[in-house]
Amino acid sequence: MSLLHVIILAVVQGLAELLPVSSSAHVIVAEKLMGMNPAAPETTLLLVMLHTGTMFAVIVYFWRRWHRAFFQNKVDFKNFVVALILAMVLTGVVGGVITEAIEKILLRDIPHAWVEQLFNRLDLIAAALAAVGVLILVAGLLEKRSHEQGSAGSQITPGQALWIGAVQGLCIPFRGFSRSAATISTGMLAGVPKVRSEDFSFALAVILTPAAIAREAWRLLEARHGHLGLEVTSSVTASLLGAVFAFLAGLLALKWLSRWLEEGRWYWFGIYCLLASGAVAFLHRIGY
Repeated sequence: MSLLHVIILAVVQGLAELLPVSSSAHVIVAEKLMGMNPAAPETTLLLVMLHTGTMFAVIVYFWRRWHRAFFQNKVDFKNFVVALILAMVLTGVVGGVITEAIEKILLRDIPHAWVEQLFNRLDLIAAALAAVGVLILVAGLLEKRSHEQGSAGSQITPGQALWIGAVQGLCIPFRGFSRSAATISTGMLAGVPKVRSEDFSFALAVILTPAAIAREAWRLLEARHGHLGLEVTSSVTASLLGAVFAFLAGLLALKWLSRWLEEGRWYWFGIYCLLASGAVAFLHRIGY
């Protein structure tokens, strides 16, 4: 992949990361349009590293919000840690079971199958975008009808954390099923205020990202039979460079996207995901 490809993908990731519209789907579609293979180990590693770059931008931008929301006292911090642990356990269980089922059953005829091989399927991405679009619409319309979900200072209960974690597990194998959109919408449907759901969703992403990096690095090594040759080194270097560009693009985007997200109506993003689903399905139909 060229430096120009990396920069373009980093900008796409940085602009789409904060919005609940599946930044992964946008990056994968951009890769397809540029003639790249989104299922290749090198490009899936790049995708994860782009997420890493924007996650560092999110940490820088949201740190004060997290401090106010979860670190004001020992009780709030304890509740926050318990909620994170419960959510991540459910994410691991649900995501792990689905991933194993796909790799061992649906892809059983493919040697050394990885679920990432499905990332090349725009028809699956279109279906995932449609599914998350419906979820956003339901959560957004219910939020519009009732503005009494709880105070902005309320903490996430264990039950709410389990629901959020389970839905996050569903997002892992399917690109297009936006993790942030799904977890925030689930939190809203479970009675968590939208702002608190956003804070918790991005905190979960920061924890999830290192595991995703490790998985993609292992997949790249397996594809190259464990040899750290020039091609692997080049892929890792390009991915690290992409992370830096994504970090910078994310910081620039967060300055204006955050306010737009907070002041906007949640269900608009559901409409966007449905329209994006149609566009991706069209690209699949014409041969991408």
